[in-house]
Amino acid sequence: MIKYCRDWVAYFFMLAYWAVTSIFVSLVGSLLYIILPQKYALVSGRFLIQKDFQFFILLLKVTGLLILEDEQLKKLASRQGAMIVAPNHLALWDVVYIVAEVPALICIMKESILKNPLFGGQAGRLAGYIPVNSISQMIKLAKQCLVNNDQLLIFPEGTRTKTDAQWLNPIQGGVALLAKQTSVPVIPVFIRSNSRFFEKGWPLYKKPEFPLKLSINVAEPVFMQQSETTQEFVQRLQKIYIDELSRPHPLRRAPKQ
Repeated sequence: MIKYCRDWVAYFFMLAYWAVTSIFVSLVGSLLYIILPQKYALVSGRFLIQKDFQFFILLLKVTGLLILEDEQLKKLASRQGAMIVAPNHLALWDVVYIVAEVPALICIMKESILKNPLFGGQAGRLAGYIPVNSISQMIKLAKQCLVNNDQLLIFPEGTRTKTDAQWLNPIQGGVALLAKQTSVPVIPVFIRSNSRFFEKGWPLYKKPEFPLKLSINVAEPVFMQQSETTQEFVQRLQKIYIDELSRPHPLRRAPKQ
């Protein structure tokens, strides 16, 4: 009973902390977006978001709510040059864990999220994140970033993994199109968890079982072959994800209960 009550208190504190800091970061981001030149705005935005995410993760660890294995992300952060970082998308806050370690990434996100102060929206605008309001416009902006030697974070499923999906949703063609047009590597990232917390349809009032356990692994870069079509590349990527996510692992995705 003591643990049950403690977990509920910690859970509500976590949600309250996230709401308050996100609104603060969004307000600061709005101010800096107005007064800073673009060069300094991008650096400031990414620094602001990274530190917010890092402290949030630290808070979860200190309170015993989270056990996180992300050593391979630290190595990814040292990689130079253009790349497309492509994680499977288990939960709403997957981006938090990745950007906390790899702050240079330009995230491709739903426009509604980038406008939402509860997700630090204006800080994302300051950091140069790309909104998805038009697929053609998104591809154009993402391609330009890669040509400029920037690094992208894109969820190839297009949205969070559906509750009835075994391993992941079908991979969308955007990541293949970008790989074809720019010849940059796609780096699959595999996120596993012992919980479906914040999956698609998870209500805020539903407390997960703590501690949350997450494991994040990084695969070798995948390049599109000259003779390969975008559809063939998507199929090859899909197989890479399924082969990895389906193999025996303590945090392998469990069937929906």
